[in-house]
Amino acid sequence: MGDLGRIHQLIIPVMGHNITLNLEAIVMTWIVIALLILFGYYSSKNRGMRPGTAQIFGEMIVTKLYGLTEDALDKEKAKKYAPLITALFMFLLLCNWIGMFPHMHEPTKDLNTPLSLGIMGFFIAHYAGIRSKGIKKYLKEYCEPIFIMAPLNIIGEMSKIVSISFRLFGNIMGGSIIILVVSYLVYSLVLPPLLIAFFGIFVGAIQAFVFTMLTVVYISVQVK
Repeated sequence: MGDLGRIHQLIIPVMGHNITLNLEAIVMTWIVIALLILFGYYSSKNRGMRPGTAQIFGEMIVTKLYGLTEDALDKEKAKKYAPLITALFMFLLLCNWIGMFPHMHEPTKDLNTPLSLGIMGFFIAHYAGIRSKGIKKYLKEYCEPIFIMAPLNIIGEMSKIVSISFRLFGNIMGGSIIILVVSYLVYSLVLPPLLIAFFGIFVGAIQAFVFTMLTVVYISVQVK
């Protein structure tokens, strides 16, 4: 497929300003989405009492995440948000793992990807809060314990986007930098493959899980 790392950025002029698009991140994101669609198709294509490997893996992820979502919210709300949480986790997991393959790069290594997901989770959580509490009670909570605390409460909510996004971005980017530096030092011998396995599989899975669970917690805080 060629080295995606050599794909140049695309600059689009809009109203006198230049908008820079990272084509590498865009291409890798669409590859991840395509792989997830294929996985969903094959894991549900031949469902039966004797499931195949893809069906077992898919059902395991859905069951575990549905249970965690139900524990954080309730049974009724889990039906609404568990599909979103499951899709988010699988997307992040594959985004973090895909960098282990030659000429592939993690979309989460670009800050725009985790930041976009953080903003998405923020709006979903607050939309759920408004639906659950009503706009009056929702706005009233920003004025607690006294109304002059409203600006600080708003800043606190906005900081969640920065916290959840930069945590994911920092861990994935940091892992990539460590692998690159060590590879140059030891000429890509035994240690780099072990580092790739560690940061790719273990750290990638942990960070996907942490990001997903924080999104569930943010939704839970807003709806309760």
